Amino acid sequence: MSLRVSPASRLRQRGRPGTSPCPVCGETRRTYGFSIHGMSLQRCANCNLLMLSQPLPESADWETANPAGKSGLPWTDEITERDAARGYLAALRSRGVAGGRMLFVTAGDHPVRGAIAESGGTIGSQVAIDDLLDPGWQRLQPGSCDAALVLFQIEQCAEPLEALTRIRGLLRPDGVVMLVMPTLDAPPVRWLGPKWTGWRPENRYYFDRMTIQSLLERAGFAQVWTEPDRRLYTLQHVRARAANTPGAAARLSSAGLGWLPAPVRRRRVRLASSSLIVTAVRREPRERPLCSIIVPAFNEAATFADLMDALLAKQLLDMDKEVIIVESNSTDGTRDLALRYRDHPEVTLVLEDKPRGKGHAVRRGIEEARGDFVMIQDADLEYDLNDYDELLEPLVSHAVPFVLGRRHGNALKMRQFKDGTVLPTMLNVGHIVLTTLFNALYQERMQDPFTMYKVFRRDCLYGLEFECNRFDFDVELVSKLLRKGYSPLEVPVNYRARSFEEGKKVSMLRDPWTWVRAAIKYRRQPLPGPRTDR
Repeated sequence: MSLRVSPASRLRQRGRPGTSPCPVCGETRRTYGFSIHGMSLQRCANCNLLMLSQPLPESADWETANPAGKSGLPWTDEITERDAARGYLAALRSRGVAGGRMLFVTAGDHPVRGAIAESGGTIGSQVAIDDLLDPGWQRLQPGSCDAALVLFQIEQCAEPLEALTRIRGLLRPDGVVMLVMPTLDAPPVRWLGPKWTGWRPENRYYFDRMTIQSLLERAGFAQVWTEPDRRLYTLQHVRARAANTPGAAARLSSAGLGWLPAPVRRRRVRLASSSLIVTAVRREPRERPLCSIIVPAFNEAATFADLMDALLAKQLLDMDKEVIIVESNSTDGTRDLALRYRDHPEVTLVLEDKPRGKGHAVRRGIEEARGDFVMIQDADLEYDLNDYDELLEPLVSHAVPFVLGRRHGNALKMRQFKDGTVLPTMLNVGHIVLTTLFNALYQERMQDPFTMYKVFRRDCLYGLEFECNRFDFDVELVSKLLRKGYSPLEVPVNYRARSFEEGKKVSMLRDPWTWVRAAIKYRRQPLPGPRTDR
């Protein structure tokens, strides 16, 4: 049973027409996922959302098929839930919500109500998420809420996109929504697989970080931030969960914990749960999407004008573009060429006083970017601009938030070289070694993480900070996007590698070591977290 299909290893999946559009991307095609405990699950053929394909047959005894779901299982206690409530409010405070009027979307009572009152906030209304969809429900005025808390409801909702759209309408312009939900990214899902207790018939959808971000963006939210819901459990609780989970390993864990003294079993430890805490801010969408294309330029006089003329002539499908040139005080006349474009309505020109490296130039361009999407375009002609539409389409369709243009592994789009066979062989061997190391560190299956074509929703950068100035920025960018939960979709692109005589700037002796160092460093470095300076 495969719980998740990595976007890095697929382009599009064939599928049969479904009965309703996917709430994340609108696709109607479905592929069969798997069946578990009498439940049949399908995947969206575009965004990979996992969803219940049919209700559990009335004749099926789900509790017998899934002993971990029995109602008598001690899921949590009051202390655990009160601690979780404090954690939810702390996550809201990190987004600038310290009180105010809140919409509480839940199926029952929860200690977070008392925690909200203690913090000086008020609950404007409490409602179950499917009741929120009822046209007759209207207890709050549009724009009257500072925040909305949705606790374990979005995965059960018949129409999650419509529900989030209605919640957005009740929030003030910079209001915050918080979702607490089970996620396929959680460690218990990876450890337990088919024995995970979250496979339940009331859950219509199973989200991961990418699909829930795409859903929120489609509903009109931005600055999405996710963090694991680490809960305070007693070892006795862990033992009870293990005892009710099928499998020899679980039974051994339960037996081992049973030998511990009672005071130790009552001790509380903070452990990763199967849940994710997601926060986002209401935004005002553009009438037409905007793509920011960042062009770092240093000593590229031979190709710069041709690249810019082709780039400005390029028409993007159903979106506008802005081209951000970051010129790093070249010595070959590139700056004079760049100045020709300073008055073009689609161009923003940034002039640096000295060269600090490609990474620094791209970081400077990101600071200027205003678009919904961001694309990096070198000032040479190694890549084909005609691949833009294929690179942007998965982002526009909400299939994934992060795309890489893959240069290797496609018979019709092979890497081309002018320099005989020695240089290509050395570069390809180095690519294989470095890619293998990178995939091992980040548990991915990417084929070309070092490509120049990195295309992503600008919101993916929310909460991230960058520091690399040279070519190691490419590794830092991919590393931090992976750490944030974005596994890229790799799209084959055309590529003609230039030689060092033609101006290639990568140092084969220096740069690979900086890539390795960056990959190791950012594998464990904590991410900064959300900012309140909206």
